[in-house]
Amino acid sequence: MPYALLAPAVVLELVIHLVPMLTGIWMSFTQLTRFFIRSWTSAPFVGLDNYRVALDIDGAVGRSLLNSFAITCAYTVIVVGVSWVLGMAAAVALQRPFRSRSGFRTLFLVPYALPVYAGIVTWNFMLQRDSGVINHLLVDNLGVLEERPFWLIGGYAFISILVVAVWRMWPFAFLMLTAGLQSIPNDIYEAAAVDGAHAFRSWRSITLPMLRPVNLVLVLVMFLWVFNDFNTPYILFGTAQPAAGDLISFHIYNASFLTWNFGAGAAMSVLLLLFLLLVTGTYLIVMNRRSRRA
Repeated sequence: MPYALLAPAVVLELVIHLVPMLTGIWMSFTQLTRFFIRSWTSAPFVGLDNYRVALDIDGAVGRSLLNSFAITCAYTVIVVGVSWVLGMAAAVALQRPFRSRSGFRTLFLVPYALPVYAGIVTWNFMLQRDSGVINHLLVDNLGVLEERPFWLIGGYAFISILVVAVWRMWPFAFLMLTAGLQSIPNDIYEAAAVDGAHAFRSWRSITLPMLRPVNLVLVLVMFLWVFNDFNTPYILFGTAQPAAGDLISFHIYNASFLTWNFGAGAAMSVLLLLFLLLVTGTYLIVMNRRSRRA
């Protein structure tokens, strides 16, 4: 009976995840270009040539992939860090009951509840140079800027995608941390207050240690989601992605579907998978060792 109950989930996992992943790995060893799309199984086998091209930083392909990887690393660190800080601040602020607390919680979760496409398209309109509300507010109303910047092209594109990504991600951090705070008894905080501990000391000595299991999973999940983020750059910039917003997921998409070199794109995807597995494994090992020492 247990195997019979697990069988549908195992079959779906094989069909949806494992088979496409193995197919992509096989494609990475072939010269699958537009000339073999009609009969992709007959693409010539090239071994590790696609990986050599992708990892050759002296070549144009490897150099552009390395630049995209660096941009994605900076993007991930900033988005995860800022989202966690905002989520923690909001969760702690709404930990104690007060009037309208439910209303604030609902308001904070709106970006996470909105459909991805609708939310990012709205930001696309807001960030337009001539008709966007952001430039209208900063230039016409507040006078912070003298000229209207192009938020979706050039160097400002990185700032724009950071703002949109944080806006989408921090409510998830807030939701997870709020759920974790519900498991901390109020008696501990009351005892700390009696001993003279101020708010920051209580947060550092009580909240953070007791939220360690939640933060362990939360940071890892946000890292994987943000590093693999494809929807945000694709919807925000379209196919004409600026260099400052060249995230690696969209870079691999361009390498596959714009140049029609699916073998090279598959090799880049496999390299990305190996990197994420390495980071995830290292992170879990380090965190587990620290938990055992604690």
